[in-house]
Amino acid sequence: MLMMTACGLDFGTSNSTLGIAGHNQSALVALEGDHTTLPSAIFFDFETHRPAFGRAAIRSYVAGGEGRLMRSIKSVLGTSLIDEETLLGRRRIGFRDVIGLVIRHIKEVGEQAAGRELTHVVHGRPVHFVDGDAAGDARAETALAEIARSCGFQDVSFQYEPIAAALAYEAQITREEIALIADIGGGTSDFSIVRIGPDRAGKPDRVDDILANDGLRIGGTDFDRLLSLEAVMPHLGYRAPLNRAGLLTPNHLFVDLASWAKINFLYAPGVLADVRRLTREVQQPELLERLATVLEQHLGHALAMKVEETKIALSDADEVAVDLSLVEDGLKAPASRAGLARAVADPVARLGAMTADCLTQAGITTDRIDAVFLTGGSTLLPAVRAAITGALPQARIVEGDKFGAVGYGLTLEARRRYG
Repeated sequence: MLMMTACGLDFGTSNSTLGIAGHNQSALVALEGDHTTLPSAIFFDFETHRPAFGRAAIRSYVAGGEGRLMRSIKSVLGTSLIDEETLLGRRRIGFRDVIGLVIRHIKEVGEQAAGRELTHVVHGRPVHFVDGDAAGDARAETALAEIARSCGFQDVSFQYEPIAAALAYEAQITREEIALIADIGGGTSDFSIVRIGPDRAGKPDRVDDILANDGLRIGGTDFDRLLSLEAVMPHLGYRAPLNRAGLLTPNHLFVDLASWAKINFLYAPGVLADVRRLTREVQQPELLERLATVLEQHLGHALAMKVEETKIALSDADEVAVDLSLVEDGLKAPASRAGLARAVADPVARLGAMTADCLTQAGITTDRIDAVFLTGGSTLLPAVRAAITGALPQARIVEGDKFGAVGYGLTLEARRRYG
């Protein structure tokens, strides 16, 4: 049994992992059944008044349980929402408290596996919680540290997620390399260029080995939103012409419905009333009637899950039909890999530019990169992979554990810091 009280925690936008730092080994904990990943989701059951987490939360929501599902809650860090509250039935809860419930649950599962209290944690963090706002970035890290301490962690430190992924990759190699680490997660995309090797792994200070480190607030939930606007939202009235010439339906309704963190805000009675009024002003009222159905029956999260499934399926298939029968019997929305590529072209181009920026920051040329280590679920998307690897044709492409590499690297760092 692992006996140390230190752990590495990767609290992710889409999935989370926890590793226990042992005296002679480090390992990820099974957080739900046999799964070392826990979807970062919580379902507040209004009947039992007990929250469900991860896959169980999603199952409860899909089964039609009376309550509220929240996913991608990490995305509120670095925004004003972190200090606000949201409605749960007839009561309100702060977003800090929601994140705390998830982290506390992960901690408790880890403690059951370790057989003792976990008091020290190396917390993963993106290179930038907020793009171009150093003060906002600092506030986000401070908030996450405060939440972790409120959950019972006595010592909280941080490591950049791409550096943690580099540590996980370093454990696999037998010679020194310079590697580009690309961690494209649910909410952020992080890049590092790191000098790694078995002779460097034991160094107490690795600052000189980090040649470049940068990131963007772009991730899988952004690709979901853009795919939803491309393929699904037009069937609910997105950019539909109004009776007044030259006017279209307002974008904000559909952008919010396509964004995990904003879906619940659309369930306010006033929003549904606005949509019903808009139905009388649009040339194709049946489209807005579908939108009204989604809002009235609280189908937004179910739609978002359909879009996420479609995005994943388009990694292997050229075309997929999105089943929208939950909105209207027989309704399907065609989606294609080419359409997804068009929809995400701008953020994907920014990812490609980030690769070039890191090379400039490191002061090295493309031929000096020995390997590109890919981790994070969004690296499975062909357009994303091509943007990252296209400029480095000589480098080996190394497939990391898409959902576990960061957590494992954080655990290795926890063993080094607290062992």
